[in-house]
Amino acid sequence: MKVIITAKGETLESATDPHFGRAKLFLLVDTETGECLAHDNKQNLNAAQGAGIQSAETVIRLGAEAVITGNVGPKAFRVLSGAEIPVFLVPAESTVSQALDLMKSEQLPCADGATNEGHWV
Repeated sequence: MKVIITAKGETLESATDPHFGRAKLFLLVDTETGECLAHDNKQNLNAAQGAGIQSAETVIRLGAEAVITGNVGPKAFRVLSGAEIPVFLVPAESTVSQALDLMKSEQLPCADGATNEGHWV
């Protein structure tokens, strides 16, 4: 499975980023091969608006089958749900590796809606 994890660094030992749309990086991890590729989210990090939607579109374009993050706004959640990409919620202060382990052991809750009101609601 290909999973996007919002992260503050480029390795599996990096801290997860609690933000989705304005995350510093997206790490695309193949859970079968262990391959990890970092994708910069700089264009959305400081976007005036639309960061969540654009980030969700990036996730879809990268071929991810799931997302692990701390929070997701309503617009991003709607785009991800429309693409049938589940959003798993990771506890604060986790590493990417820990988040993956929690997902694999089915210990991460799957969001059933947005976790915040978004930036511009």
